[in-house]
Order: sequence, then structure tokens, then C-alpha cells
Amino acid sequence: MPYTPMMEQYLKIKEKYKDSILFFRIGDFYEMFFDDAVIASKELEIVLTGKDCGQEERAPMAGVPFHAADFYIDKLVKKGYKVAICEQLEDPAYAKGLVERDVIRVFTPGTVINTNSLEEKSNNYLLSIFKEGDGYGLSFVDVLTGELFVTQITKCNDIRKIYDEIMRYSPSEIIANNDFFELKRLVKILNSSKVFINKYDKVLNNAEDIIITQFNRSLKDLKLERKKYAIKSLASVLLYLKEMQKVELKQLNNLTYYEDNSFMLLDNNTIRNLEIVYSINRDHSKSGTLLSVLDQTVTPMGGRLLKRWLEEPLIDVEKINYRLNSVSELYNDYKGRLDIRDILKGIYDLERLSSKLVYQNINAKDLLSIKISIERLPKLKQLLDKYKSNYLKEIFSKLDTLQDIHDLIDKSIKDDPSSNVKEGNIIKDGFDKNIDELRRASIDGKSWIANLESYEKEKTGIKTLKIGYNKVFGYYIEVSKSYISSVPENYIRKQTLANAERYITPELKEIEEKILGAETKLVEMEYEIFDRIREQIKNEIYRIQMTSRYIAILDVLVSLATVAETNNYVKPIVNSSDRIVIKDGRHPVIETIMDDSFISNDIEIDDKKPIMIITGPNMAGKSTYMRQVALIVLMAQIGSFVPASYAEIGVVDRIFTRVGASDDLFSGQSTFMVEMNEVSLILNSATKNSLIILDEVGRGTSTYDGMSIACAILEYIHDKIKAKTMFATHYHELTNLEDKLDGIKNYNISVEETDDEIIFLRKIIPGAADKSYGIQVAKLAGLPDEVIQNAKKILNNLENSDLEVATTFMPTQIDIFSLEKETLIEEIVDLDIENITPIQALNYLYDLKKKALSLRM
Repeated sequence: MPYTPMMEQYLKIKEKYKDSILFFRIGDFYEMFFDDAVIASKELEIVLTGKDCGQEERAPMAGVPFHAADFYIDKLVKKGYKVAICEQLEDPAYAKGLVERDVIRVFTPGTVINTNSLEEKSNNYLLSIFKEGDGYGLSFVDVLTGELFVTQITKCNDIRKIYDEIMRYSPSEIIANNDFFELKRLVKILNSSKVFINKYDKVLNNAEDIIITQFNRSLKDLKLERKKYAIKSLASVLLYLKEMQKVELKQLNNLTYYEDNSFMLLDNNTIRNLEIVYSINRDHSKSGTLLSVLDQTVTPMGGRLLKRWLEEPLIDVEKINYRLNSVSELYNDYKGRLDIRDILKGIYDLERLSSKLVYQNINAKDLLSIKISIERLPKLKQLLDKYKSNYLKEIFSKLDTLQDIHDLIDKSIKDDPSSNVKEGNIIKDGFDKNIDELRRASIDGKSWIANLESYEKEKTGIKTLKIGYNKVFGYYIEVSKSYISSVPENYIRKQTLANAERYITPELKEIEEKILGAETKLVEMEYEIFDRIREQIKNEIYRIQMTSRYIAILDVLVSLATVAETNNYVKPIVNSSDRIVIKDGRHPVIETIMDDSFISNDIEIDDKKPIMIITGPNMAGKSTYMRQVALIVLMAQIGSFVPASYAEIGVVDRIFTRVGASDDLFSGQSTFMVEMNEVSLILNSATKNSLIILDEVGRGTSTYDGMSIACAILEYIHDKIKAKTMFATHYHELTNLEDKLDGIKNYNISVEETDDEIIFLRKIIPGAADKSYGIQVAKLAGLPDEVIQNAKKILNNLENSDLEVATTFMPTQIDIFSLEKETLIEEIVDLDIENITPIQALNYLYDLKKKALSLRM
């Protein structure tokens, strides 16, 4: 048997969207059939039924109400499914035969347009990657804010660099060409990070034309000239969005092309270790991060921008001070700052609201939100007029108050309109004469109905007579059964109820047609006019976006000034020197969760003594100290005041951190291998202008191996890279390097020791620590006393052994190797050959060869 006509229509459309769950509109429901229905039933926890489709077996079917579709779409998209919305393209009441249907939009994780499902202060990026050879083009787009960032990376054989660039934007969806999927390990990692990634490999012979058409600008103006990888990536994402969203992408009217030297590069390890925008905990929450401390923004746009500033610190001294000077002026104007914040609090998310215009899912209440936001702009501009700093002057001069858009909405949209734009009650009286006439006809007709009821009561003498209305029967006359005998002959019975009868009359039906005809026309005309208003405002989307971006900048500047005053920060001196000087520096996050007992510390590091070796016991504060220096530098380079009494920051190009043990996404290797991979990245990427933080490097292997590696790393940084480096270690032997290498200076965390007890003073002082206090720390941690006493005995034996004598005078890395050779010789001499088995001998020879080869290297 053939399929029914509607099912044939469904199957024809489904064939075009095989990779999507098809929401097929039938009346007031979106229905799913066959495999889509089975999946939806399971994932959405809805009933699976069946439908006759012209075949012997019923088709599996599941459905959701159209008015609740957003909830179900979001749920499926978050689980990684694509959802295609197949809509009725004509009113079923006027359709001749089968209702015309087609897909009007496809939803994916990176193209979600339901603002309720997204975090207010976080972007939702779609990433397009184009790979060719060792070149990569990357385009990040937020379809709701209109932000678009494009870059390309050439001659890149390190997938970690690509991974770091991807994760800096944390896209929710990635589309990539076939060549990218050759990087199986990276693809697997991205999938494990719950990023929705799929192939999209269109032939892009006209890539340049696609871009020029979209932006109406030349490739040179867009800074894309001769950027072949970036061009392919950008053209791909534009094509993909048009296929998914089937609208003109008017919100994408500008782009930012950036390169490695556009801002400070932060790899994923550094972002994680410093807890800049998300916590190191598995939930990746904002709590306990630098972002949580600095975010006093009051608009969603400002919150998103602050996050981006933290992920992209500046390296241009002039631009940093451009921000700092404005923060300083706001910091010194308490009242003005409060007035600005009060105005900003009433401004809605103009970026995302403007994109709703493009997708035509904006309603009348949204337009009122735009109007209310715009109403605040003249006062805001007035407040900005007095400021002298360049950034605030720029905001003042370029802030468009959008008065024409405000006036249009104010004249046209009712103050309390319907949420559904197809239900009427949207357009104000006096805006359109045709609407006014239809509205009067509807009102007059209802008045006539009321008068008719009084007239019929008087004429018939039926006191209980009343005229009512429902959608099934329209208007009717209702008479209680006790008055049935008084009903006139011209009444036509329509419906019988338990206690009453309902009637119509020719006269009642005639006025009903006029009333309902007027109301239907009124609803249709209101929607048509609303659509015209929407289109008119959509044509001004660029102006709305630019205004919202300046509002976001102002919000961030005010936020930074507010936090600076609240937390007693100081304006840093930012320059191009090689110095980092901080007096009374504090950890910006930890101090907010402690009482007044947080101990501040100083640092002075420059190109003459760029390397600090920091020793001292665990738990004394070495890691906190190093992290706070890195965070203070980062804060200064986004244009923020810093937690200190004085700070001079010579701009750094990158901050690197190697802190603690972590899982290795890339290889599943041991903790030590992870450590070495991260150190390798640092040594191969850092420059003289970088800041490096290394915490306990070499602790994941044997003592001699670890000391050898740590010593070699320090010598390499000192001789080759010359970067500003903070190196925390328990290898006290390394402190001897201060006497050998001019660029190294020793520091330690001071400790007060009394009667086998220690007190952490948490103060950094010059010089090397004389011991690690590990047993005392273990005691503080609550280890059993028996373990502590036994550890003391073992330590005493070790300190009296030749090991102590050998290592005490170890001045250089070469001495470490000499010590290992001596140890190897002793090991061979002590071998009990007479009592060793053949298998043990072979294993021993194998290990011996490995050790000998490592020493020869």
C-alpha cells in the first residue's frame, strides 16, 4: 500500500534532513515519526504512540505542543541532536488539499536562538575550522550577539596549540572539514569535552565572494587579504549558518581578525591553573575564580565582555593605559559611578534582543524592552559628558541614543501588549487608521450585542435570558428551561444543556459575522503592521549593536572601578620595562574568602635577576604567592587596578604555569609525563618577555632524575630564554645555582619553629630554606604519631648517610650527573651475583643499560 499524502510529504522532507530530528507541524503539535519518534520518546520522556500511514504497520509517533516546543528543542540540542523545524507555510483553513510545509530552521548547539536556555553572561560560540596541510583557519561566531572572531595559524604541527585556541572560546559546537578529522586524538578529546563536532566540507571555490557579499567590504578592509585558511573557515561558517537558519545574517555585519601578537596568549593549562574564568573543580563553576571577584557588571553584555577581556589580556601598553585611565577616573568619581550603574541596571540585553529581530522571534514585549533600554541612553550620555579620559570620551561621542527607534516603538506598540504577535492587542490606538476603524467595529459590535440582550429580555419577558459566546458555536442566546414556553418562534435551537437551551437568530448571526470578521481582520492587520515595524528596526541593527557594545565597555570599566574601591586595589604603573615590582601584593580571590589574616608579600624581578628559586615547606604559601603574582600581572594587563599598595608591571607576552598534577587528555600518560609535556610546551614557546611559573618540577620521578631535570630546566631558562621565572622547589640543592648563575636569586617562605612545632609566617624573604619541614607538615595534617616518630628515625638515618654528604656540596647540574654515576657504580659492586636468577640478571642488565644511556645523554 502507498503512504498517505501527508506521510509522503513528511518522508520527502525528512530525506533532506537525515541527520536531524524532524519536528513536523500538524495543527497545534509538532509530531515526530519512525526513528525520530523512538529517540524523542526516550530522550524527552514523552509517550510513544503510532499513526496509520497507509502501510500495514503503524508508524511510531511522538509529539509535543507547539507552544512548548522551545523546552523540548533545547533538551534535545543539549544532548547533541540537531532539530529541524518543519512548519506549516499556509493557514490550514485556506489550504486547498494538503497544507504546504517545509523546514524553516535547524537548531544545533552553536545556533540556539532561545535566550532562555543560555547563560546571560556567557557567549555561545560556534566554531568553524578549516585545515589544509599544517595551516588552520578558525572562525568563532555567536549568532545571538553578532560577535565574530577570525584567525589563522600556519606551520603548526602541535595540536596543543590548536586545542588551546579552541578552548579559549569554549565553543558549544564545531564544524570542520575532512582534513581536520585526520587529527583523531584531538577530535576524540573535543568529543570527550562534550563539544558537538561534525564534518562540514563544502566546496568553497567562491569563498571570497561569500565573505564580500556578507560584509559588503573588501578582504583588505576586513584584514583577510591573503589569509587563505581564515577565508575558507569564515566562508564555511557563513554557508552553514544560512543552511541552518535560513535567514539573512544581518546581525553578522562586522568581524575581528586577530593574530598571536594581538593580545597575551593564555594556554588552557594557565587558564585552568590560575582559575581565571572557571574553577579547577570538575563543575567548572564561576565561584572561586578571578572572574567572580571582578564581575560587578550589571548588564549581560558587560558580563560577557569582562570574561573576554580576562581571556585576552592586552600587550599594547598604550591600549592598557587607555583602559586604566578611564577606570581611574571612574574610581575617583564615586557619585558619578553610582549614577551610571543605576542607569545601566535598567538596560536589557540589547545584543541578543537585536538578533531576535533577524530570526523574527521577537515579540511586542521584547520591543518594549528595547524601548525601555533606549529611554536611559540620553541620561547616560549626559553623565558621560564631564569625563576627560580618552576611553570615556570615545564612549560619549560614539554612543548612539537611538531616539528614532525609541519613538517608533513608543508610538506604535501598546504598553501592555499580548506576548503572541498573532493574537492581536499589539498596536496602539492612533498609529494606523485602518486598525482604529476595525477596532471600533469590534467594540461597537460588542456594544450592540449587549444592547440586544437587554432588548430581547424586555421583548420576551425572559428574565434569565443572556447572550454568550464560544469558539464552537459563536454567539448564542441562552434560556433556562423554566422559560422554554416563552421562547419566540424566530429563535432557532442550537444546543441543549442540562438546565438550559441555546438558540440563534438570523439577526444575531449577521452581527456575529461583522464582529468576528472585524476581529479577524484586526488580528491579521496588527500582525502585518508589527512585521513592518520589526523590519524597520531590523534595518538599524548595526546601530543597536554598536550602542550595546559601548554600553558593555562602560559596564566593565565601572565594574573594575567598583571592585577596586571595594577591595582596596591600587592603579598599577604599566610600561614596557622588564620589571615586575609589587609591594604588599595579595591574592585577589583568596583574600575575599579569608578574614584580615591574609599576609601580603612583595616581589621585585627584572632582567638582571629574572629567576626566583623559592623554597620552604608545603602549605606555607609558595603556590599562592606565585599565583597571586601571575593574577596581578594579568589584572593589570586587562586594565584593572590590582590588590597591592604599589605595582609596576612591565608587560608580558604570555603567562605559563606548571602547577600540580593533572589528567592528560592528550595521551593518558603518567603524571610525570604530563608534567614533562607541559614543561616542554613552556620551554619551546616562552620568550624573554614571558612570565613562567613552575611549581615542584621534577617531583614525579626519582630524586636524582628529578633534580637533574629541574637543574637543567633552570639553566636552559637562564641561558636561552631569559624569561621572568618563579620556580618553587623542595630540591634545596638547586639553591646552590644562585652562586653559579648571575640571573638567579633565592627566596624562601619564612617559618617559625618552636619545640618541634612550626608556624607558617607566609612571608617571602631572601635566601634559601634550610629544610622542608615535611614531617612537621605531616603532623599538622593529622598523621598517626607512630608514623611521625618512625619518619623522624628514618630521616635521621638518611641525614647521617653518605647521601647527605654527597648532595650537600652539589653545586651544578654536572655534579648531579657525577653523583648518579657514583651511585650506579656502588649498585653494581653491591650486586649479589651468586644468588641472582637468570631472569633477574636479564632484567637487571636491561635496567642498567637504560641508566647508562640516560647518563650518556
